[in-house]
Amino acid sequence: MPDAGLDRARYRRIMRFAAMQFIAMGWYELVLPKIGLRAVTERTRTARLRKIAARFRLIAVDLGGLLIKLGQFMSSRLDVLPPEITKELEGLQDEVPAAPFSEIRALAEEELGLPLESVYASVDEDPVAAASLGQAYRARLTPSDAMQTGYEDVILKVQRPGIAGIVAVDLAALRRVARWLQRVRVVAKRVDMPSLVEEFARASLEEIDYLHEASNCERFAATFEKDERVRVPEVVWERTSRRVLTLEDVSAIKITDLAALRAAGINPAKVASVFAAVMLDQLFEHNFFHADPHPGNLFVSPTKGGDGLGWRLTFVDFGMMGEVPPGLRTALRELVLAAVGRDGRGMVEAMHNAGVLLPEADLGELERAVTKAFARFGGMGLAELRDIDVRDLRDFALEFSDLMIEMPFQMPEDYLLIIRAGSLTSGVCSALDPSFNVWDAVDPYAQKMLRGEPVEFVNHYAHQAWESAGMLWRMPRRLDTVLGKAEDGTLAVTVPQMETALTRVERTGRRVVSAMIFAALLVAGSRVHADAPLGGNLMMIGSILPGLHAVFGRRSSK
Repeated sequence: MPDAGLDRARYRRIMRFAAMQFIAMGWYELVLPKIGLRAVTERTRTARLRKIAARFRLIAVDLGGLLIKLGQFMSSRLDVLPPEITKELEGLQDEVPAAPFSEIRALAEEELGLPLESVYASVDEDPVAAASLGQAYRARLTPSDAMQTGYEDVILKVQRPGIAGIVAVDLAALRRVARWLQRVRVVAKRVDMPSLVEEFARASLEEIDYLHEASNCERFAATFEKDERVRVPEVVWERTSRRVLTLEDVSAIKITDLAALRAAGINPAKVASVFAAVMLDQLFEHNFFHADPHPGNLFVSPTKGGDGLGWRLTFVDFGMMGEVPPGLRTALRELVLAAVGRDGRGMVEAMHNAGVLLPEADLGELERAVTKAFARFGGMGLAELRDIDVRDLRDFALEFSDLMIEMPFQMPEDYLLIIRAGSLTSGVCSALDPSFNVWDAVDPYAQKMLRGEPVEFVNHYAHQAWESAGMLWRMPRRLDTVLGKAEDGTLAVTVPQMETALTRVERTGRRVVSAMIFAALLVAGSRVHADAPLGGNLMMIGSILPGLHAVFGRRSSK
C-alpha cells in the first residue's frame, strides 16, 4: 500500500524546490532591474541557470521517479530551455539504487498469480539494470515454456514497487508548477507549459505500462520481419502483464564496443552505415520508429553462415516509440529536400509550414542565419565540425546572438522524438566511425523521394519558377521606384557608384530571372522524365522560351 505520509512529503519537497527557484528568479529578473541593478541580473544569469539545473539534478537523483525522466526530457528541449540548463541535465542517467529483490519478487508474484519458482526455472537476483521506473533481471523459462517458445534465456522486467503512486504524485506537482509558470508572461509567450507537461505525462504513463511496450515490440518486429539487418526480441505473452514483461534475451555485442566488434570480424564503419540506414528507413519508409536508440538499447549479433552481413542489429526497450503521421511526413520531406539542397529559404518555409516556428519569429533573419550556416558548415561530418576554428563559431554566434537567444522554435512531441532519435543515431554512428557524415546518409532518401514522387519534385521547382516569374514581373516597377528616389534625393545611398549599379541591374534583371526560370524548368524536366516522360518533356520544352530570352538579353546588354 502506498504511504500517504511519504507521498505528501515528496509532493511538498518538489513544490518547495520549485517555489524557491521562482522566488530567486523573481528577485533577479523583476526586482533588481526595477531598482537599477539590471547589470547584476545580466552578469549572473548564466551562473544562476547552471545552479538551478545542478540543484534539480541533485533532487532528481535523490527522489528518482519521474524527476529523472523529466530531467532527460528537459535536456532535449533546446527549443524551450536555455543551453545552460540543457547542458547541465544532458548527462542525467536513469540509474538509481536497486529495490530489494524481495519486494520485486512480491510484486511479480502478485501480477503473475504464481510463485516465481513455478513460472521460471531460475531468476538471477542481481539486476541487469535498475532504472527509476523498473528493474530488469536475467531469467530462464521452465522446460515446457522453453519448448513452446524455442528459447529459454529471457529478460524479466518488473516495475519498481509503488512507482504508480510516485508517478501520480510527481505529475500532480508538475501540473501545479506548470500552472504557476503559465502566469509568467515571458514564459507563457514562448511555451504552453501545461500542454508540455501533459505531453510528458502521456509518454511517462505509457512507459510504465508494459503491455504497451510489448505491443510496440511486436509491431516493430512485424515491420522488420523480412529485413535481415534487424533482430527484435520476442515477447513471452504468457509471462507478461501491465507491471511485468518477459522478453527473449537477445544480449550480444554492445554497439559501441569497438574492440569486441573488431574481434568478431565486424567493421564498425559498416555498422554505422547500416544503423543509419535502418533508422532512416523507420522515419521515411515505415513511419514508426525507435525514439530511444542509445547504446544501451542496441546490440550487434553475429549470425551463422555466409549469407548477408554476417551480423544483425538488435534493438531492445520499446517503451519510447514515435510515429510519423501524414502531415509530419510531408513536413519531413520538405525539410530533407531543403537540407540536402542547402536551401536556407526552403528550410525556413518548411519549418514554418510544419508549425515549429513561434508566431513572432523573424523569418528573414532566420533565413539569413540558416543560409549562412549551410554555406559555412553544411555537408560537414561531426568529426569535421569538431575541428572547426572556435573563432568561426564565435563569430557566427555573435552575428546571430539575438536570434539564438530568442530561439523562435517550439516543437510538438512528434518532432521532438524525431530530433531525439536523430541526435542519438548521429552520436552512435560517430562513435563507430569518426568520419561518418549524416549528409551522405540522408542524401539517398532525398533522391528516392524525388524519383518516387515526381509530382512533389515538380511542385518544388514550379514554386521556385513561379517566385522567379513574380520577381521578374515586379522588378521594373521596383527599379523605377528606386531610381525615382535616387533622382529626388530621398534614397539613402551607402554603396559607391549606386547609379551605375542600378543601371546594370535594370539592363540585366530580366535576363537573370529568365535564366533562373530556364534552369529550374530544365533541371526539373530532366529529373522527372524517367518517371513521367510526358511531364518531363513539357517542362524541358517550356524552358526554351526563358532560355532564349536569357541568351539574347545577354547579347543586347553588352
